[in-house]
Amino acid sequence: MSREITIEPLTPDAFAPFGDVLDASGQPDKIINAGLCGRHHDLAQMDFGQGGRAGISIFNAQARSLPYAVTLLERHPDGSQAFLPLTANPFLVIVAPDNAGEPGVPRAFITAPHQGINFYRSVWHGVLTPLSAPGLFAVVDRIGDTPNLEEVLLDPPYLIVPSTSEP
Repeated sequence: MSREITIEPLTPDAFAPFGDVLDASGQPDKIINAGLCGRHHDLAQMDFGQGGRAGISIFNAQARSLPYAVTLLERHPDGSQAFLPLTANPFLVIVAPDNAGEPGVPRAFITAPHQGINFYRSVWHGVLTPLSAPGLFAVVDRIGDTPNLEEVLLDPPYLIVPSTSEP
């Protein structure tokens, strides 16, 4: 079995089993603030589980380069997790289906400008993977007292490579 994964463009249909694509390109859904602000409305199915609440954090992740070795997948069984880039730079989104409590074969997506993502509860995913600095993201996720992290080390790792259409 090949351990090489080719990057796919991030589209709502391709990403639907794993979460929501948060896309601020195109025309907004609503015009607010006396006509001075466009609102891209209600883009994610946020889920914070029983005993959890929404929290907003700022992450500053180190930039990675391609090819990229995926050595760790994680999931959050008690809540969703949204990543909103604070730059227009693309980032990798690595996800995997659940296979009887373990991650299946990963898929890798690359964002376009103005795209963020929301992982659904219990979706296996890679760590935050910006492809250029700064790797600044606003993150909306579950804050609570119960454990909300499962991690699996991948040995051997999967290798993420650009598609033939990537620069």
